[in-house]
Amino acid sequence: MTVTLRQRKKGDKISLYLDYYHQGKRQYEYLQIYLVPEPKKGKLSKEKKDENKKNLALAESIRSKRHLELQNGIYGFQDQGKMKGSFLRYFENLTEKRRPSKGNHDNWDSTLKHLKKFVTFDVTFAQIDKKWLEDFKEFLQKKALTPSNTNLAQNSQCSYYNKVRAALRVAVKEGIIANNPAELIEGIKPDESQREFLTLDELQALIKAECDIPILKQAFLFSAMTGLRWSDVQKLTWADVQHSKEMGHYIRFRQKKTKGAETLPFPEQALEFLGTRSSPAERVFIGLKYSAWHNIKLQQWVLRAGITKSISFHCARHTYATLQLTLGTDIYTVSKLLGHKELKTTQIYAKIIDEKKRDAANRIKLDL
Repeated sequence: MTVTLRQRKKGDKISLYLDYYHQGKRQYEYLQIYLVPEPKKGKLSKEKKDENKKNLALAESIRSKRHLELQNGIYGFQDQGKMKGSFLRYFENLTEKRRPSKGNHDNWDSTLKHLKKFVTFDVTFAQIDKKWLEDFKEFLQKKALTPSNTNLAQNSQCSYYNKVRAALRVAVKEGIIANNPAELIEGIKPDESQREFLTLDELQALIKAECDIPILKQAFLFSAMTGLRWSDVQKLTWADVQHSKEMGHYIRFRQKKTKGAETLPFPEQALEFLGTRSSPAERVFIGLKYSAWHNIKLQQWVLRAGITKSISFHCARHTYATLQLTLGTDIYTVSKLLGHKELKTTQIYAKIIDEKKRDAANRIKLDL
């Protein structure tokens, strides 16, 4: 592998570029560094000569760096045709593959829309470097807007930027690029949003309160006693609900979000929210749907129970995790019950418990 610094006349400038040669293949990297050519008449001014000397030195330092990176196996020699491929088209294909998972597809599709607004024209893999990613990151943080013309929330910025990073990781695996340039810069940190949950007393109040959609009430309470996500509750079949003398009642299922196979034990009391057992292939919660109207009915039910918190269906899962930790279950076990791949995902609930402990400690006040 050789790396040669070359020059090419481009209009009224001389463009500097690197010529990579390896096993009969060539690849070029244009440095966006230019020299001022000698005029046909007269000579270059001292200022222009100094500028050329400075730019040549900069280009040579980049050439030396690239040569060293190649020796250390950092800067891979990629197929030039692949590097010229459209990143936008590639991202569109990855987005389309996620169509079966609506929530995930919608996030990728939103990212694609912001990408198209950012680049205006097409962009190739060769053009995506540290600078390009830093500019895209700044675009999401300062310029990108929601459909209602407001700035993106921090978690949206984080999500969209991570989708681009994920696409580049896939491109590395498929041999399109040698390295993921996103690894060179810090991502956008998610905002630690407040996770609403119910106390044990509030859960008891919900059991007693009437809900306009009985199947919604059953599903929510079952989720609060098992920690199942909405997507897993919605697709739960009677074949998934099992029992054995050794394990008691448990659910055998594959998480829709993570695709992980899980065995989740649940208390006998939770059976009350399942209804009458039907054929193995039949869904447990027939008629359970997700819509704005169902969310309104859920909130109305919560209000009837005397609870003023803003509660969504996912709060049932938060409730399960928080109650388990409050009642003394160790965080590792709770992580496994929730089906988390990493313990740090569960640690957000531990922070909630710490806040509750501080609040409890501050209740003791003396007149000093």
